[in-house]
Amino acid sequence: MSPARTHSKDDTATRAGATGRGERGNRLSAEDWAAAALEQIAEQGVASVAVEPLARRLGVTKGSFYWHFPSREALLVAALESWERNEQEAVFGQLEAVQDPRERLRALFSLVAHEYKAHVVYSELLRAMDHPAVQPVIGRVSERRLEYLATVFRQAGLPRTAARHRARLAYAAYVGFLQLNLQLGQARVQQEEFDDYVEHMMATLIPSS
Repeated sequence: MSPARTHSKDDTATRAGATGRGERGNRLSAEDWAAAALEQIAEQGVASVAVEPLARRLGVTKGSFYWHFPSREALLVAALESWERNEQEAVFGQLEAVQDPRERLRALFSLVAHEYKAHVVYSELLRAMDHPAVQPVIGRVSERRLEYLATVFRQAGLPRTAARHRARLAYAAYVGFLQLNLQLGQARVQQEEFDDYVEHMMATLIPSS
């Protein structure tokens, strides 16, 4: 007969931690953690994303985090990929049904202009362009947006070269507006003033029929 095994406090803590980790991991998904990371980025920037603050935000222990991610960097990559994927689906996905290219451009400008949270996240990502996880995401998103804009401007009647130039101008107006707000410390301008600006931008950039 083998001797009875004694359980130390460390054994008990290990089992409890593993059980808690499993329970938390089942309750929260990787997407929940990615969403919380994006909220953190919007509020305090990329550098503020850390395991302990996010665990407190979600009301769980760090064990839940390690159930889904091996590191803070892995979470950041997942959050950025989620933002990239949702941005593509939320913005471009809604425009597929708009047949007229000029109306599609108006719908795009209006939709993007009023996605405040997306502006804040994007602004914070621009601040962190030197981060190795951020740079490729911003590069892909910008390239995709420029390509989409150039295609629709061409469909709206502009020659190929002019469509590419107009796409760059439109995208530069968007990014420049965000950067200007950052420099001036104005997260949001007055709604009426902002709506006037968007209308002016559409009248200036969208080709007339």
